[in-house]
Amino acid sequence: MEKEIDSFKSGFAALVGRTNVGKSTLLNRMIGRKIAIMSEKVQTTRNRILCVLTGKEYQIIFLDTPGIHKPKHKLGERLVQVALNTLNEVDIVLFLVEANQRPGPGDNYLIRQFADLSTPVALVINKIDLVKREELLPLIESYSRLYSFSEIIPVSALSGENTGHLLEVTISYLPAGPKYYPDDMVTDRPEEFILAELIREKVLSHTEQEVPHSVAVVIEEIQERPNNVMAIRAVIYAERETQKGILIGKGGQMLKKIGSQARADMEKLLGSKIYLEIRVKTKPDWRNKEAQLKNLGYYET
Repeated sequence: MEKEIDSFKSGFAALVGRTNVGKSTLLNRMIGRKIAIMSEKVQTTRNRILCVLTGKEYQIIFLDTPGIHKPKHKLGERLVQVALNTLNEVDIVLFLVEANQRPGPGDNYLIRQFADLSTPVALVINKIDLVKREELLPLIESYSRLYSFSEIIPVSALSGENTGHLLEVTISYLPAGPKYYPDDMVTDRPEEFILAELIREKVLSHTEQEVPHSVAVVIEEIQERPNNVMAIRAVIYAERETQKGILIGKGGQMLKKIGSQARADMEKLLGSKIYLEIRVKTKPDWRNKEAQLKNLGYYET
């Protein structure tokens, strides 16, 4: 039974789940803007992204966490720890799973982390557009045997189906409280972070195998120019020279494609004409070096 909104409510909701279950897609749907990057490849989100949704009677601070996976390097260990730490810091945990997938090792691992939580956990079954409705009941029964969820909400982040109900349920678990952030704020991440993520999204879209997960993107400079033009200088760091070659492509075609698509997204986001300059450099084995991870921003949360 959902609680009545009797005063202004504010609080925190964590989106957790295995890699590639649609957390970032759902977050963008709820916020109404593209904040978190999306990709069919796993381990897309690398930082905990705080996004704010403010309504007339509520303010929800969503935390989009890295997907839970078995770490293969220091970066992976960092990502998993960020996700798990979040569980104790929120008012409700939104545990995302896929409607077309039975509980797997990653789901079971996460559910074991819920055992000592006092935080309510809602099971959010995403991608219901991919299954028939009668297929949902056996899936719900499978998950219900593993944990006593406070709520079970089937949704489609892609189409938006039932996300309005998910929003209502989330609000119902928030305590009465003040606005933590201004009405027009949608994320705590600096502009440079969002712009870098837009470039990384295009790398994920156009490269294969190890390359997309071996890159980091840094915005070195943002400069305002006359006539509503923003000049942005960015660097894509790869781990090996061979990866650098793939990212640049024959005659620079791959880098040109990545830059063109990233620039289009940046112009939509900022409402300005963008001049984008991207270079590719190597930082050997950066994912296993703590100093490199800190320099690239992965230890700031």
